Amino acid sequence: MGQITVTKLPIEGLYVIEPALHGDKRGYFMETYNQNDMREAGLDMVFVQDNQSSSVKGVLRGLHFQKQYPQGKLVRVIRGSVFDVAVDLRQGSPTYGQWHGEILTEENHKQYYISEGFAHGFLVLSDIAEFCYKCTDFYHPGDEGGLAWNDPAIGIEWPGLTGTYPGNASVSDYHLPDGTRLNLSEKDEKWDVLSKTFHF
Repeated sequence: MGQITVTKLPIEGLYVIEPALHGDKRGYFMETYNQNDMREAGLDMVFVQDNQSSSVKGVLRGLHFQKQYPQGKLVRVIRGSVFDVAVDLRQGSPTYGQWHGEILTEENHKQYYISEGFAHGFLVLSDIAEFCYKCTDFYHPGDEGGLAWNDPAIGIEWPGLTGTYPGNASVSDYHLPDGTRLNLSEKDEKWDVLSKTFHF
């Protein structure tokens, strides 16, 4: 017990979780997930699915959510570095439409817990990144929704990314400081802005 440090973030429902790292000249060991420690910290979510992806520098995945079957996600990076973002989509939330981002790397071992009701996405900052996440609900084909990663009303500050907003989610001339061009899937370039996705 007591093997994690949990930090509540400014938006309710978002947490940074830092496992205890035990290292010596041979390397290190850590528990990446312990249900008892999580419950002791007041986090009683149940995970039903683990996912892993690999992406090259400049890839931006998101912003994604499930409509009828929202997922809580515990995300971490096991190789490389990413900027990971959550956007509050909870109707009636005082922070609706606001975002929070965290740099996750293989060196800092940080985990980012994103509760149900958020859109999620990340930008790969290293040459390659391997990204792992646990989910509180299964992936449901046909239930996925998304938001434009560059919606000016949300105003996510993607680190080092420069370019001119073209009026949609197209990558346009966006690039990282070393010239690496932004790389999105065809689907992610078609998501609309928040105000046209949700009408409350």
